[in-house]
Amino acid sequence: MEYIKIGSVEIKKTAVLAPMASVADRAYRILNREFGASYTVSELISSKGLCYSDRKTEELCKITEKERPCALQLFGNEPEFMAKAVKIIEKYEPDIIDINMGCPVPKVAGNGSGAALMKDTALSAEIVRAVKAESKFPVTVKIRKGWDEDHVNAVEFAAAMEKAGADAVTVHGRTKNQMYSGKSDMNIIKEVKKAVSIPVIGNGDIASLDDALRMYDFTGCDLVMIGRATYGNPWIFKEIDSYFEGKPFTPPDLEARLETMLYHLRLAMSDKPEHIAIQEARKHFAWYLTGMYGAASFRARCYSLSSYEDAVKLTEDFRKLQLDHQ
Repeated sequence: MEYIKIGSVEIKKTAVLAPMASVADRAYRILNREFGASYTVSELISSKGLCYSDRKTEELCKITEKERPCALQLFGNEPEFMAKAVKIIEKYEPDIIDINMGCPVPKVAGNGSGAALMKDTALSAEIVRAVKAESKFPVTVKIRKGWDEDHVNAVEFAAAMEKAGADAVTVHGRTKNQMYSGKSDMNIIKEVKKAVSIPVIGNGDIASLDDALRMYDFTGCDLVMIGRATYGNPWIFKEIDSYFEGKPFTPPDLEARLETMLYHLRLAMSDKPEHIAIQEARKHFAWYLTGMYGAASFRARCYSLSSYEDAVKLTEDFRKLQLDHQ
């Protein structure tokens, strides 16, 4: 098994769980780590929210041992607030601090943070230097191909972040304007890898073992990161990990899917009030059932779950539907 290092943090060269707001919470990170994700990254954490002592923001910073190695991902466009935020999250002992310079959603990029920072290389480099000056942990940066097709600057931007002190860079092969549509460009990841000497993590359109291998082979990247393809599918990490370990992989059967679905909910309930965990589990249940016979007819039930007992009854009814269909 091959490993890479980001600073002093050793990470298996398999696949990383992407940071996804309102999806990759603690329960999600723990689950995917147990299934073979080599490294996890938190949901977006507002540097200003931390500096203004927002309790909900600080709650995002807590890390359990089961998630490690785990990065806390900060966003913001003011170096002084980013530096102060680093000092605040020190007590949570993240393995890595990741700076988001790639989020395309309007409430982040529209306020000058996330992908908007790719329009100001000098400010972005200043942010990296400010965070590095305060951090005792490795510092990484997550970027995109560029703002739009007329402003593709990932290569020079990544080189500037390395010069400012970044210990690694993650590149999503889409522009900000593409959001999550169209095709991710592996060529830009390949060009970034050629331009920098720090580790490069490739991100975008990895939905299978073959996609991961293609990303590694074509771009020469050091790690691959998977986001939306993990929805209801932690087995993607197990398959990739099994390949690199030289072990056989068995796709999940019906029982494995339903058991994992309920286990995921129990993990969430152990971390959050039950009513919140149930509400957030609704989308996950719909994802777990996607592609299976009769899933569409169960979607409404997924989105109306109100208790753990409801979830158990749903799995029992769905199991019966599948068995009757055989």
